[in-house]
Amino acid sequence: MPSLGRLHLITDTRPGRDPLAVLRAVLPVARTELLVQIRVEDSATDRQAYDLTRRVLALCAPYEVTCLVNDRLHVALAAGAAGGHVGADDLPVAAARQVLGPAAVLGATAREPGSATEAVGAGASYLGVGPCRATTTKDGLPPAIGVSGVRAVAEAVAVPVIAIGGVTAADVPALRAVGAYGVAVVGALSGAADPARVAAELTGALTC
Repeated sequence: MPSLGRLHLITDTRPGRDPLAVLRAVLPVARTELLVQIRVEDSATDRQAYDLTRRVLALCAPYEVTCLVNDRLHVALAAGAAGGHVGADDLPVAAARQVLGPAAVLGATAREPGSATEAVGAGASYLGVGPCRATTTKDGLPPAIGVSGVRAVAEAVAVPVIAIGGVTAADVPALRAVGAYGVAVVGALSGAADPARVAAELTGALTC
């Protein structure tokens, strides 16, 4: 299976953001610990999602960084990504595993031990757990679960747990202490004046 990485960069395609510029800055710094999740706005067409995915794959290929597509599994297959990630309102995990096949990386979103164990039993390779804190990068998110919520899920499953939602480098030690394998970030990198510096801080905290 491709490397899961400890730092998951989720592309930010909101107006005024340049996900490819952020990725170019981060790749040389975080290459050995990086995984890229390609997420587009709901209003984006499949063609737009496909085009972005192909461009991200081209940037990541020299660094051998794993790339997944969030939600749109047909785009992941068509573009040649390593797999996908599904949330609560997307295809069920078992159906997503059927679509992607047994060798693909499949992430699933979970908030508590019950749904986490179900997702793993249905074929999830790893779990995105959160939101850890309130965040504005995605609409309609449920209340934050905090470090204790991440601990509850990590203790219930044997697959890697990736904490998400308002995470900064300062949060990493506490999250790692409760069993998180890594973290996923959007705004921490896409909104940074110096994404490379922030990526270095996150990577350093994740690997120390």
